[in-house]
Amino acid sequence: MCLAIPGKLESITSELDEVFRIGSVDFEGIKKEVNLALVPEAKIGNYVLVHVGAAIGIIDEEEAKKTMDALKLMGEDLELEPENPS
Repeated sequence: MCLAIPGKLESITSELDEVFRIGSVDFEGIKKEVNLALVPEAKIGNYVLVHVGAAIGIIDEEEAKKTMDALKLMGEDLELEPENPS
């Protein structure tokens, strides 16, 4: 099963052209660099669905919050970095 996590696009951090862009996305306090090539229409302030480091769609703020709430209810750990084995 694949899972996409919603986050808010805060800034464009790298831009080769209008399609090949990298943005900083905030996942409720966790900020990650995300490839925006699949959503060239994404603008700062939009909520994007992110799967494996790439934004795959744009959703509205209400749907993003519902999705995050549902993930929390399921007990999903929203930390996006892999754990370091000890």
